[in-house]
Amino acid sequence: MYTHLLHSFNRLHPRAWDFIQLMRLDKPIGIYLLLWPTLTALLIAGKGAPSVANVVIFTLGVILMRSAGCVINDFADRNVDGHVRRTRERPLARGKISVREAWALFAVLVALSFGLVLMTNAVTVWLSFGALAVASLYPFMKRYTYYPQVVLGAAYSWGILMCFTAETGSLPPEAWLLFVANLVWTVGYDTYYAMADREDDLKIGVKSTAILFAEADRAIILGLQFLSLFCLMLAAARFELGLYFHLGLVGAALCFLWEFWRTRHRDPLVCFQCFLHNHWAGLVILIGALVDYALRSTPLAG
Repeated sequence: MYTHLLHSFNRLHPRAWDFIQLMRLDKPIGIYLLLWPTLTALLIAGKGAPSVANVVIFTLGVILMRSAGCVINDFADRNVDGHVRRTRERPLARGKISVREAWALFAVLVALSFGLVLMTNAVTVWLSFGALAVASLYPFMKRYTYYPQVVLGAAYSWGILMCFTAETGSLPPEAWLLFVANLVWTVGYDTYYAMADREDDLKIGVKSTAILFAEADRAIILGLQFLSLFCLMLAAARFELGLYFHLGLVGAALCFLWEFWRTRHRDPLVCFQCFLHNHWAGLVILIGALVDYALRSTPLAG
């Protein structure tokens, strides 16, 4: 149904599909990977009952900013995407969309996102400038450092901090545990993503943690994923989360172990599939938090 809706826009305007592809709305995995931890943080910040307004604001904000991030990423990679098998059909790489049109779309998406932030409070508004800066910086980092995934992790985790300021007006120290947990998790799953492109990236000189980690890639990814779970366990203690949240962490751990086993041959397609699979880990943690707050009054919820 989602894909059918997107194609309906294409019938309204012959170039609509090119812009949908540029924003990656036809591939919502990035939205899921960004949305699940953001909603988990918002739920925790609101102690199980975040405001409906903030849920709407952050859900729409995730969609808009992820779309803006894809646009600026394709602008940065417009001269190299054509040399990578997986990305050679992207609209900017094929010349289906001009650089000027891409910048105009980026500006509109950022403006709409900022309009949403203005509905929160001053602290969140100020934090949003940091979110924009990190998100805009990430696509260019792969030319200068082997750690672009760390910058992506910061970009994908910034909304967690904004959830707390929007919901409570302040930023408790414990929120940084959620920030770090999401950052290292993002580095892990985006390394799987980079493993799928490693051969092409080596040829064109693009840097990534997949290249840096080399043969230790899978072990480091698993270590990062379990470090993320450890940070979430620390956060659970600080925010007094109970059994069901921890069961969500167990579910995520099983996802990570399955990915580690699946990628034992480092097949590029399987690595990409395991990147996609990470959203299930994020979703099961969110579900664990939802159930934990919903059943908090029961004896098992602690």
